[in-house]
Amino acid sequence: MPDQPTTARPIQNDTVIDLSGAWQCRLDHEGVGELEQWFRRDLPGESTTLTLPGSIQHQGLGDPVTLDTPWTGGIVDRSYFTDDAYAPYREPGNIAVPFWLQPQVYYQGAAWFQREIHVPEAWQGRRIELGLERVHWESTVWVDTHRIGSERSLTTAHRFDLGALTPGTHRLTIRVDNRAVVDVGPNAHSVSDHTQGNWNGVVGALTLTAQPEVRISQVRVFPELATRSAVVKVDISGGTRSTGSGRVEVTARPYNVPAHTTGTHDVEPVTALFQAEHGRDLGERGLTASGAHVDVSLPLGEDARAWDEFDPTLYEVTVTLITDLHGAEHRDTVTTTFGLREIGTDGTQVTINGRPTFVRGTLESCVFPLTGYPPTDVDSWREIIATVKAHGLNLLRFHSWCPPEAAFVAADEAGLYLQVEGPIWANQGAAIGEGRPVDAFLDEETRRILRAYGNHPSFVMMAHGNEPGGRDVEHLTAWVAGWRAHDPRRLYTTGAGWPAARENDFDNIPHPRAHRWDEGLESRLNGHPPETESDYAEWVRDRPVVSHEIGQWCVYPDFSEVERYTGLMQPKNFGIFADFLREAGMADQAEEFLRASGKLQTLCYKEDIEAALRTDGFGGFHLLGLSDFPGQGTALVGVVNPFWESKGYCTPEEFARFCGPTVPLARLPRRIWAADEQITFEVQVAHFGPAPLQAQVRWSLRADDGAALKDGVVAEQELAVGNGTRLGPVVVPPADLAEAARVTLVVTIEDDSGAVYENDWDLWLYPQIQAQPSGAVCTSDVQQAIERATAGESVLLELSPESIGNDIALGFTPVFWNTAWTKGQAPHTLGITHDPEHPVFAGFPSEGHTSWQWWEPLHGARAMLLDGLPQTMRPLVQPIDTWFEARRLGCLIEARLGEGRIVVSSLNLDPGADRLAARQLRASLLAYMAGPAFAPAETIDAGQLRSLLR
Repeated sequence: MPDQPTTARPIQNDTVIDLSGAWQCRLDHEGVGELEQWFRRDLPGESTTLTLPGSIQHQGLGDPVTLDTPWTGGIVDRSYFTDDAYAPYREPGNIAVPFWLQPQVYYQGAAWFQREIHVPEAWQGRRIELGLERVHWESTVWVDTHRIGSERSLTTAHRFDLGALTPGTHRLTIRVDNRAVVDVGPNAHSVSDHTQGNWNGVVGALTLTAQPEVRISQVRVFPELATRSAVVKVDISGGTRSTGSGRVEVTARPYNVPAHTTGTHDVEPVTALFQAEHGRDLGERGLTASGAHVDVSLPLGEDARAWDEFDPTLYEVTVTLITDLHGAEHRDTVTTTFGLREIGTDGTQVTINGRPTFVRGTLESCVFPLTGYPPTDVDSWREIIATVKAHGLNLLRFHSWCPPEAAFVAADEAGLYLQVEGPIWANQGAAIGEGRPVDAFLDEETRRILRAYGNHPSFVMMAHGNEPGGRDVEHLTAWVAGWRAHDPRRLYTTGAGWPAARENDFDNIPHPRAHRWDEGLESRLNGHPPETESDYAEWVRDRPVVSHEIGQWCVYPDFSEVERYTGLMQPKNFGIFADFLREAGMADQAEEFLRASGKLQTLCYKEDIEAALRTDGFGGFHLLGLSDFPGQGTALVGVVNPFWESKGYCTPEEFARFCGPTVPLARLPRRIWAADEQITFEVQVAHFGPAPLQAQVRWSLRADDGAALKDGVVAEQELAVGNGTRLGPVVVPPADLAEAARVTLVVTIEDDSGAVYENDWDLWLYPQIQAQPSGAVCTSDVQQAIERATAGESVLLELSPESIGNDIALGFTPVFWNTAWTKGQAPHTLGITHDPEHPVFAGFPSEGHTSWQWWEPLHGARAMLLDGLPQTMRPLVQPIDTWFEARRLGCLIEARLGEGRIVVSSLNLDPGADRLAARQLRASLLAYMAGPAFAPAETIDAGQLRSLLR
């Protein structure tokens, strides 16, 4: 293990008392506690004993959820309140909402917490500070009958100067109000029921600290990479007698040094003197405090190691203050952590320590189902961050919230970059720059965040919040300029999503991605044949661009996940969706739907990420997301669940093949090829490792069993840091296969140390189609199909989209975000499922889920509603409907009709010369219908057939 300082909860010692434990609590439903002065006595009425740190809801204190629960968060699709399908879930005692995880109890309002504290004799005359690490969200404190004050930060600890309390016992009363103190936006992840939930309480460290009269109020460390040094800026505060004169001693030691590197080195201590006498007591001027500052240059030595994602060496800095005030010595010590790192930009790319990097980020949206509030222990964050890094990502974006200290500590250790945001999503009725209270609150919170967490090297980027409304450009350009001047240790952007202002260090915009809001079936992956050449070169301009929230590809609910919800938040939404599926007669297909949609989801994320990596000079991307988002209607967009656990269809190793520091890429003009033509492609390397690679680049074309059909060496050369290296073209001779086959193109990079980086792409090779077998009647006329099948013939009925009268949008990709939040944006399905062993696919090798060869048959196709057919009928090709509807769908079915047999297709099987996949599937279908295996198990009549037309 790397050498590192221990992290533990505060313990009672000479200067700190831990207040965790039992507290009395009383809910103030009517908001009368202050008027009735509850702080003057024991809490009135029936108070409850609960534990702090914690929330009241997590401990069962609150109100039952009803239809009138005053949720914090927008509900776009309000059919829950009106649709008959949801009627059972609106019954008292059986309330289940479909739009987010549902807490077991709910409370919005003031809650009062009270306990006795004991001030030791040794603290006589010393000022005492109360610290509350994370509060949701406004706190007011009384000691005995004296009101101390209020705090309202959603991002940092609430700290109260209790003054010099007399030794002995005192009553400490805290009022916490989780109603909207400032309108930060109803969907801001800092406050919303979409994510953590609108909890009430105090979590993390709860302490009383005895302060010396003269103390260190803040330590900021500004690393200087070029000189292998740091400037340590120390702010000093004192009472009205001034801060006196004295010295500041600064020591540092490296730790968390990677095991494969050389050992630590010594850093010489530095001492600086100061004097801040004011001549007379400042109280005579009506002041209550004094201050001073000392800036210390700290050389780290020539051997000092820089911090980044590959070498997260940290430095622990200890600052000791020794002052002489009127003949008495005062001492204070503060320890902080920093890394020798410099983040900047070089043209259109972000740099870390002067080296180009590529942001590979995902979101953390404050989703913690067991507690409903974020963890404040380091181990919990280590687990999340380990999952993020295992998937090849290097940044975690905190969407409209700021995490506790523990997240920064874990990220520092792991070398993970963080984008932190203010607790604001000023939209949906809220707005920035209109003179509302949120404007001042943003500046308050920014100052607090930079003061509390600014030394952490992982804190590399900051946005004010998410997707603002109002006078956003006007207000936020000033915000960027002002705070960058105040603290230039990170990059700033106006907002996640927008605006793209010229003052930004980087733009975080939603345009460069494969599927944008409201594009529907016209998005690139739905509207254009599959290839791997598209990139976002048009968005590479004059500063780095990091794509905002790429992906948003949905997957079917994993109902086995329900048993994981053993805490406050309950997946009542999953219960609704499981009921819908069972009522449609498809409960036995839940796992099949999950796997099939998951494979398609992974396929789409791969292409989305690779398109960004293919863009020379691009800044990076933020996924939405690696993990599921349980709110906004239920957005199951992750390959891991809200607990950051795998769903089983994509391992971290599989994901990291196309998402990591070094990724081989293939620029293919298409994915479908005739077996007798040569395949031409170009190799591109996205290498953002710690140094250039001396490497061999190889390619191979492999059969399903892994055997190499063709292979070769592309190049042996140095691969520069960046993604501008292109090699080739590579020309693969025809495979001359006699049968249709899926093959895999693999590109391998092996460097001179033996490290291997590999990526792959499925391709399909189809031989020339010989004469089609006779025997099946092909028609698009329903009446003719009925007559011919009834008479005993085999019929292929090919229905055009115009003949099918439903509004189900069938695309290639799965649902974007979810149909409830997007108001039904297309597509409405989650790909297809089928039995790959069924003989209908003998000439069209498939895998049971949507793959790129299905783009042609699905493009322009329409799903058929099968509710008029026997429930036991399983389609040969079945689209997976959105979980909100759970309709039984098909786009290829077979049945007996009269004396004959019929196949009904709503796929696009147009066998045009440039539609090799559609032509191949149609040929495989006709060959199946001409053979002895064509023996449908189900029987339908003419009326049932006509029901498919709606």
